[in-house]
Amino acid sequence: MNPNKALWEKGDFTLIAESMRESGEALVKGFDITKGLKVLDIGCGDGTTALPEAKLGANVLGVDIASNLVEAGNRRARKQGLTNCKFQEGDASNLHELKDHTFDLVVSIFGAMFAPKPFDVAKEMVRVTRPGGRIIMGNWIPNDPTFVAQILKISSSYSPPPPEGFISPMTWGAENNVIERFGGAGVLKEKISFVRDTYTFNFSGAPSEFVAAFRNYYGPTMNAFEAAEKNGQAADMQKELEALFNSQNTSKDATSIPATFLRVTVKL
Repeated sequence: MNPNKALWEKGDFTLIAESMRESGEALVKGFDITKGLKVLDIGCGDGTTALPEAKLGANVLGVDIASNLVEAGNRRARKQGLTNCKFQEGDASNLHELKDHTFDLVVSIFGAMFAPKPFDVAKEMVRVTRPGGRIIMGNWIPNDPTFVAQILKISSSYSPPPPEGFISPMTWGAENNVIERFGGAGVLKEKISFVRDTYTFNFSGAPSEFVAAFRNYYGPTMNAFEAAEKNGQAADMQKELEALFNSQNTSKDATSIPATFLRVTVKL
């Protein structure tokens, strides 16, 4: 099995995605979506941005490597009566089932950045986008002091070293890497623009309960805790994460934590 598939089918990411809905909807409002626009949402999970895109009138195909998230996305679309939104399994680094120049807009918010072979990911995104179309990515930023970058940093400090040849997903958060990868797909630097944006996670419980959700349902954190437990360091990791979640929480009676990300727009 593709290790990425195993990672994202582990636990249940839908329970983390619940905390991401509001920001997903707000972000999509800035995508200039018009009725009938053909949208591909890569690494879509259970539809945090795909469903809002469909509600704005786009015809949306969500692609994700995790079969459980694809099923969850199709369930959510059916429940909301969105016949213009469907989900299927696929790998961001090899979208062989999709034809060239098919989509007006290709979106990947914290999705394709986790796929291996980043140059292949960029080529595939460009290949399936029609001339004159757009690609929008949301990528976490390496060494950023805010929430998600710090969760991943803490998790990696308790995990075994990655296999040889592994390219960190966080490298997608560096502008030069994005320019180089899309350059490899034939896109000129002038066609790529960057904005630092904020994504807020809203959770109804206390920060410690939100840590528990990551520990029990978010694949990368689950793997890190398993490694920490083997080394007798699980309590240290729990303490470090709780300190992070508490220090960055902006809500008095629940959990609301902003995270900075790099929003990338590519015009073809």
